Amino acid sequence: MSRADEIARGLAVHLRGALGEPAIELVEPPAPVGGGFDTEIYAFRLRSVPAAWAGPLVLRLLRAHHDPARALREQATQNTLADLGYPAPRVLLATVDPAPLGAAFLVMERLSGAPLTTRPIGMAAVLCDAQLRLHALDAAPLGRLLGEPATFDGYLAALDRRIARVSLAGLAGLMAWLRERRPPPAAPPVICHGDLHPQNVLIDGRALSGVLDWPNVLVADDAFDVASTRLILRFVPVELASLPSAVRWLAHVGQPILAHRYLAGYRRRCSIDRARLAYYEVAAAMRALVQAGERRTAGGPPPSPLDRSAYAARLLAHVRTLSGVDAALPPLRP
Repeated sequence: MSRADEIARGLAVHLRGALGEPAIELVEPPAPVGGGFDTEIYAFRLRSVPAAWAGPLVLRLLRAHHDPARALREQATQNTLADLGYPAPRVLLATVDPAPLGAAFLVMERLSGAPLTTRPIGMAAVLCDAQLRLHALDAAPLGRLLGEPATFDGYLAALDRRIARVSLAGLAGLMAWLRERRPPPAAPPVICHGDLHPQNVLIDGRALSGVLDWPNVLVADDAFDVASTRLILRFVPVELASLPSAVRWLAHVGQPILAHRYLAGYRRRCSIDRARLAYYEVAAAMRALVQAGERRTAGGPPPSPLDRSAYAARLLAHVRTLSGVDAALPPLRP
């Protein structure tokens, strides 16, 4: 039995019970639509379901090593944002029970449009618009819902715990630097996506139609979100993106140009000073470095293609330039 057939059978059985609709069936096997290093994502449709479930749907299946509660956090985040009028896909169901599909999962509406990577002209402007629109929302409802873990204090505390759990001594000095050099708040905190980049942004024609992938959301300084996006645009290897091979070379050449245009576009509409941005670039890089360290530790998640690239080494060099701290990671596992 194929992976798609296994998922189709388990999902149908679960939804029949969860919705109280014994006749539910998938119209066809779930179709993979990509996914990150942490999820499997499938498109599907159902028949014999309530009206709210009758349209195109997406299954977001977490990898088994993740805390299942992450599915509930993503559901709360996306539905709150949808209620605020932001184009996040509304989650119809989230379950922490690994029994149906092997891990926690979400079922959500499938938004129209294609990834922003399909429209290279004007990409920076669309990213800026999506982020500024997010930062303009009232952050209080989401802050109340997610609580302390979604604050920047909670973010630092979680990094401390993860570093201690797998003994990443080479990152301890960088964490101390972040604690000591933290700038005072410049403005009220905003909703930060934490992983906004062209593959997580959908466009329909010229219009923004969706923003995807919300597990890293925080209510924090807007500079943290800008720093996170800038690091991704500058340092994530384009060969790992879902791009046609014919345009990967062009994307590699254009990577620093896109990062520059994105930051310039954001700064034209919202001021961020250089020192504040540098601090939050170190803070944003720390999440990626801790994750890389966990994957290099015995018993940790398996290394991903990103871990086998030069991404971590480039981040280490960048944060050394910004902070003066010589951080280090364990050797990569075979």
